Amino acid sequence: MRLFIPGPVNVEEDVLKVMSSPMISHRSKSASCLQQSISENMQILWNTKNSILLSTSSGSGLMEAAVKSLILKKGVFFSLGAFGKRWYEMAIANGKEADIYEVEEGYSNKAEFIDSILKKGCYDFAAITHNETSTGVENPLIDISNVMKKYSDIIFAVDTVSSTGGVDIDVDSCKIDFCVTSTQKCLGLPPGLSICSLSDKAINRTKYVENRGYYLDLLTLYEYTINKDYQYPATPSLSHMYALDYKLNKIINIEKKENRFQRHKLLADITRDWARDRYKLLVNDNNYSDTVTAVVNSRETDLKMLSSKLKDQGYVFSNGYGKLKDKTFRIAHMADTTIEELKAYLETIDKLI
Repeated sequence: MRLFIPGPVNVEEDVLKVMSSPMISHRSKSASCLQQSISENMQILWNTKNSILLSTSSGSGLMEAAVKSLILKKGVFFSLGAFGKRWYEMAIANGKEADIYEVEEGYSNKAEFIDSILKKGCYDFAAITHNETSTGVENPLIDISNVMKKYSDIIFAVDTVSSTGGVDIDVDSCKIDFCVTSTQKCLGLPPGLSICSLSDKAINRTKYVENRGYYLDLLTLYEYTINKDYQYPATPSLSHMYALDYKLNKIINIEKKENRFQRHKLLADITRDWARDRYKLLVNDNNYSDTVTAVVNSRETDLKMLSSKLKDQGYVFSNGYGKLKDKTFRIAHMADTTIEELKAYLETIDKLI
């Protein structure tokens, strides 16, 4: 089956083979070398000198770690859709004071509005979603980061779960204090491992926050990697680490970052052109995602029937998410999807509608 859903994604055979490598001791020099290699390559991918941490969890694990370890006074969440709202709900569930500002589906967060909220001086943590898979919107990260640079006392946190590995992200240029992603989307790996970068400012913040938890305590994770040669307090998923190390090398040294990002842009253009000719796009302000497209079901296609027929053809279809189910559907064009694979999928949909 070919997956055209916004994660998990199809995983290449060579990656799966690497995942089956023999186990090593997670306290060995080999494990340290593996984890150091991952950290250094993630720094290259993210254009950063910030510290890299790994967690055997979904991206939500490190997102929860951020609210537990980095909110001292009060957090604010600028949400594009379902996943931005989930991050806010994590903060509330952990007893943190937090506010959320949401936009209508299909719109991005505006830098000017964010500036107007932060001027109030209520917050010491601000979070955005870079790429919202429920709506197919990519936030204008550079514009927002230029606003955030005015507020040096606020931790700037960015969810790049569905964009890292598909679009260029410059963590240092954007002054991102906490950047998080996970393996099952644009990186093209199975789910189960998440990654974050942590600035010196963020590390210092953790020292003043009480009740950070245990497994997801960012300070404990950071200090352990420093003192124990890139190792982690708890046993990590070495299989995922083998695969991530291998895949990062492919992205950086074989396909090359620039070529990968350009391929994602081309896939997105093909998908959007197809959708405009047959349906409508959900995005309303031209801030389109280059990794997933949300299509308005303007033809009132029976999406349940379409999904069933596509399954018979060997494809997994993605309906809309949450309250957008049946009103929209989504086409993921991320990770290692080729132009030929995408066109074949779109041609199959054409035959069925």
